[in-house]
Amino acid sequence: MHGQVVRAQRGQRASYRPIVSALCNSAEPVAVARVLVAHCAARQLYVADLDALQGGDVQLAALQDVMRALPDVELWLDSGVADAPAAAALRAQLGNDASRVVTVFGSESLRSRRDFEACVTPDRHAVLSLDRRDGRRLDAAGCWDLPALWPARVIVMTLERVGTDAGPDLDTLHGVRYRAPTTSLFGAGGIRDAADLARARAAGAAGWLVASALHDGRLPPR
Repeated sequence: MHGQVVRAQRGQRASYRPIVSALCNSAEPVAVARVLVAHCAARQLYVADLDALQGGDVQLAALQDVMRALPDVELWLDSGVADAPAAAALRAQLGNDASRVVTVFGSESLRSRRDFEACVTPDRHAVLSLDRRDGRRLDAAGCWDLPALWPARVIVMTLERVGTDAGPDLDTLHGVRYRAPTTSLFGAGGIRDAADLARARAAGAAGWLVASALHDGRLPPR
């Protein structure tokens, strides 16, 4: 947000503040991205462009700086893309870097079933984020009820657990997995420690988006 990495909490974006991390003494995107990738031996990095998600411009320069600094990392980018033309325009803006960017289409942002189909169906590399907050689906396009159209990778985003010590939302993950047993599911929010990650794996998660537990020093280096 505004060129800095911030600590997300419960999806309440007005309250987000620059990250204070046990891993580095900076909120600058390249510095934080480098230390996270090194700490986790990660090959993917999820980035939410909160300026763009709130209707502003994509933070193109910051994204390109991160891509140049991490040439072997695949970037999962959630920038509030709402339709196919916007997705195409974003990839054009990213230029050569676009080949390493996976567009995350959030149910929070997609406006209709037509937009959902036009964005996800032709793009085998797309990721769908099924977004919910406080038990309510954020889903004008009806994505949650169309598992036959879901791409191979789906994020189950429980916003009220992001940046909290509430634990992973395994109940929602179970429900989504029941409807799409062959889809690779990635949870988001609530991870406290390595035991939570083990529980998530046992529940069938292919991965989990984690930030706070890393920045607070509760997950050891891989």
